[in-house]
Amino acid sequence: MADQQLLDPTILQRLANIELVAKTVVDGFLHGGHRSPQFGFSQEFAEYRAYNEGDDPRYIDWNVLSRTDRVYVKRFLGETNTHLMLLLDCSASMGYSSGGPTKLDYARFLAAALAYLCTRQHDAVGLILFDEQVRDVRPAQYRPRHLQSILHVLEQAQAATGTDLEVPLLALTRLMRRRGLVAMISDFYADPEKIVDSLRTVAYQGKDIVFFHVLDPAELEPGIDSAAMIEDMETGEEMEVSSDYAKRVYPGLMQGHVAALRERILGEGADYVLLNTAEPLDLALREYLLFRLRRR
Repeated sequence: MADQQLLDPTILQRLANIELVAKTVVDGFLHGGHRSPQFGFSQEFAEYRAYNEGDDPRYIDWNVLSRTDRVYVKRFLGETNTHLMLLLDCSASMGYSSGGPTKLDYARFLAAALAYLCTRQHDAVGLILFDEQVRDVRPAQYRPRHLQSILHVLEQAQAATGTDLEVPLLALTRLMRRRGLVAMISDFYADPEKIVDSLRTVAYQGKDIVFFHVLDPAELEPGIDSAAMIEDMETGEEMEVSSDYAKRVYPGLMQGHVAALRERILGEGADYVLLNTAEPLDLALREYLLFRLRRR
């Protein structure tokens, strides 16, 4: 139970900074019974490789150094040098919260945990922060200092303006030339067909992508008991909504959108994960590791 609490987004909100959040989430996840060689945590020796700045000195082979005057580190099974690019939506709608963490906070926690986990696994990780345009870019690298750069960007991310989901995917095709993994984190308020059209360009380049669909509990099940005026956080447009519409019509529309998005994404060979901001982050981390395992 204690490890599960470490993954609770309401508890994570109280932590001092995003680096502590990332460490808390990953440590809580791994110590909570999820540690497994099939997820890339095998400690079976595989081979040597040349030492790179930032590598953990604990894995230096001192016997080889004494004989050859060259620094090598031991690699283990599971250290596959995977490249992961994180695409994080920081548009205005991501700033919504019905009481717990905002969708952007939850998405930042997830992105930070994935970046921390990748660095721990000796995988390269990068970041594209976007709304209507690309706001910040960190190319995929494996360096502890690079992790600090990504965490700094996530710490400063704020929800603003509209969304264009094509923007980060187009930027990705120019930035990430080699094969690798892509994790896109958003509330995906866009036409599923347009999202899939953008996805095809990335898929044709040999990249594997997982969509983390982040929604607030009130978006999944609105608790509107009387007529209310709602405002679009990105356009400022207002619409009066009756309690009957909120209870009878809206859930069907949202379920239809989620189902259409899931169907089209899976139909293109990508992965789809629906996340509720009131729930712990272990589902997201488990799904990422399974995704990584399948795409080896």
